[in-house]
Amino acid sequence: MKPKVLITYNIFGDLYREILKDFEVTMPAPGVESFTYDEVLAIVSDYDAILSMWNFPIDKRLIEHAAKLKIVANFAVGYDNIDIASCTAHNVAVANTPDPVTEPTADIALGLMIDVMRGITSFDKQQRQGNYVKGIMKNLGASLYGKTLGIYGMGRIGSAVARRAQACGMKVLYHNRNRLSTAIEQQMDVRYVTLDELFSQSDVLSLNAPLTPQTHHVVNNATLSLMKPSAYIINTARGALIDESALISALESGQIAGAGLDVYEFNDTVSAQLLTMDNTVLTPHIGTQTVEGRREMAQFAATNILNFFNGDKVARVN
Repeated sequence: MKPKVLITYNIFGDLYREILKDFEVTMPAPGVESFTYDEVLAIVSDYDAILSMWNFPIDKRLIEHAAKLKIVANFAVGYDNIDIASCTAHNVAVANTPDPVTEPTADIALGLMIDVMRGITSFDKQQRQGNYVKGIMKNLGASLYGKTLGIYGMGRIGSAVARRAQACGMKVLYHNRNRLSTAIEQQMDVRYVTLDELFSQSDVLSLNAPLTPQTHHVVNNATLSLMKPSAYIINTARGALIDESALISALESGQIAGAGLDVYEFNDTVSAQLLTMDNTVLTPHIGTQTVEGRREMAQFAATNILNFFNGDKVARVN
């Protein structure tokens, strides 16, 4: 009997059916974007695998109803929507899609860096509104070339950001929970520093770490006070790495020069003060959002299911 796969949303259907051609696949009907939670709950007991979107809750109640379930393949790099403990207790594997988001997210980090340092968005607004002021010492930004980039979290995305920054002529420092080997540091041309040194020596600080109790509010009043007045912060990781009120105070007072943010402490709610500041560039969590990236995530998620049932390598969380 073919394994049965329940896909909670109606995107990339042709791709899923091609990869999972040896499986029995159920998706929402044409024109329906997603199954509701109650719809999934009513039928999940009959399925061996779920391919879920990042905003669909795979909670304890659903897991307990899924007697045959063996794997949840999440269309996301994260897994905040999944009760990992319940999955583990019921011997259900959880897989995510980390690799396809690496390069698109690093692109956004570099884009935010260039934008906020050169004032591209601010000057674009002035140009459109007819407020552009000419002058040899007007409209001055900061160059990336020769500056020091500090990376907090030298994983896949941090490493990709480092490559892009080095192509722009930047030197790269990093701080990580676990230091890289000397050989890898030399190969990547990066230097490990303490957390305090990272904040005090960086001209630009890029946040690329996961959110944990240890990383929560790593950017706070104390660490911001170590930074140069000419320094910038870029966050494409998780919003709560930054104490937003502390960041706002630092931006308002000139304690740091600016910030480029793709994520926010309170998720989709952006602090009102940030919206009024010319020394910020704000994007609505678009780090992974490219046409190519989305298709690669879909392919990766489906392949996780295929590989799981074939006994091959899976990008597993638990």
